[in-house]
Amino acid sequence: LQAYCERELVFFVSFGRGCMNNVLPLSYAWGNFSVLAVGIWAIVQRDSLDAITMFLTGLLLTVLTDVIHISIFYPSHDFISDAKRFSIGMAIFSLLLKPVSCYLVYRMYRERGGE
Repeated sequence: LQAYCERELVFFVSFGRGCMNNVLPLSYAWGNFSVLAVGIWAIVQRDSLDAITMFLTGLLLTVLTDVIHISIFYPSHDFISDAKRFSIGMAIFSLLLKPVSCYLVYRMYRERGGE
């Protein structure tokens, strides 16, 4: 569990860096922060199967919405600064970590009695 919490911390830090610059819209931030809040709820309530199911569903949905946000709002080469490039890079890094998080959350789901 400690390794899982450390990885969620890495996810949170990379997501925070991705939101550092206002390249992506507010819906990106609201979606990811909502999933983070449900994830904290799922970790705190160890006996709740609903919390972990909502967390897994939210993670899977944010993978899809992150791909859409990054592909639509990626700035052109004429208007990209180093800060924007770093922010987009961290958002992509966060997106790359999400399938691993989904796998770990799925393992937690199975441990709690999910089918």
